Amino acid sequence: MLGAEAQGELLGDTLPRLVVPTGLSRAQVQKFWLDAVKPAWSDEVAAFFATDLGQQLHAKLANESKLLHPVFPPQPLRLLSLLEPQSVRVVILGQDPYHGAHQAEGLAFSVGIGVRAPPSLKNILEELHRDVGVPVPRPDRSSLMPWVKRGVFLLNTCLTVRQGLPASHAHWGWEGLTERLLESVLKASNACVFMLWGAHAQRYAPSIQAWAKAYRTPILVLESNHPSPLSARRAPAPFIGCGHFSSAQAWLTAQGLQWDWSL
Repeated sequence: MLGAEAQGELLGDTLPRLVVPTGLSRAQVQKFWLDAVKPAWSDEVAAFFATDLGQQLHAKLANESKLLHPVFPPQPLRLLSLLEPQSVRVVILGQDPYHGAHQAEGLAFSVGIGVRAPPSLKNILEELHRDVGVPVPRPDRSSLMPWVKRGVFLLNTCLTVRQGLPASHAHWGWEGLTERLLESVLKASNACVFMLWGAHAQRYAPSIQAWAKAYRTPILVLESNHPSPLSARRAPAPFIGCGHFSSAQAWLTAQGLQWDWSL
């Protein structure tokens, strides 16, 4: 039986899943993943999948497809088809995708229209309402896509997961790509807020600070517990009540960037 984060609504009989081909050359592996991203990300994605780590990751994902294991989301690099590095104003760093059927849509913490909000997303929407007054949407209308369109980079550190098995693809290699993407954002951005929710995301704080210093990019780093029900209200840094949304809005406004969190 799937856990709390897997209680999404089923949308039809077809289960969208990631399908990765086997038997590709090194160059073909690069092309397979490059076809899914905007040109501004091409150098980083190509460089990662040219490495042994990137090739090994592709091989592991291809084996999952060969064994018919459902892997989510169907488009792991979807975020890179929607935003370019210079457009990013806020980075929200997650851990790995939702592992329930029809939930993960390639944007950390978000679910598609028609899918009921999992518990972590419910807590995000609760804090959003408490902090800046954004109305809580209907449970099946909880997509965070409006944020993405304004420059919120909803990135997981691991970009795939096998159905029903949280963290099943952790340490397969995605983290190496995640680091490249975060550095690219800091290289291209004029100013950026980083929301690091939970210990896993907070491990990236030293690297983020170092890259920001190297590229002279103004940043605001906000840290709290993960919005999961297991930690959202736990001291000493509860997510509920953290005020990250208002803090980010005030800082971005001070940088001369108009901002709002409406959905």
